[in-house]
Amino acid sequence: MDPAGTIVETARDFAALLPEGGALLGLDLGTQTIGVASCDAGWRYATAGTTLPRGKFAADAAKLAELVLARAIRGIVIGLPRNMDGSEGPRAQASRAYARNLAARLGQPILLWDERWSTLAAERDLIAQDISRKKRGAAIDSHAAAVILQGAIDALAGGSF
Repeated sequence: MDPAGTIVETARDFAALLPEGGALLGLDLGTQTIGVASCDAGWRYATAGTTLPRGKFAADAAKLAELVLARAIRGIVIGLPRNMDGSEGPRAQASRAYARNLAARLGQPILLWDERWSTLAAERDLIAQDISRKKRGAAIDSHAAAVILQGAIDALAGGSF
């Protein structure tokens, strides 16, 4: 199966698209910003990156395309904001639409990963590091992207699909 532009929702399907591994990009899509994280080619650790201001899709996709090229990214993990009961609302549908458009634009395989609790976990981690409230506000989205990506790569690398 050609992985280019394929969107999946399980680690098993994503791993099948990338049998040789490769660096991944993690995205936490907010209404005003996009948190960005990346991981190594061996899927061991996710690192918070930057927070991009969210604008028109074409501009966002161009910035993300630059990151994909610069970091030799092989796939993208996008947080899927489900409700606590597992249902999906408007934000989840918006994330699905963004993933479809991004897959078509970048030709990268995309994994939609349940992001429940990711922002809370990221904030807890930043507080534990004694990061000030002001600095936490600027870093929370990229750290949430790292939490999302780390959850996905833990499943991918550990084979716990």
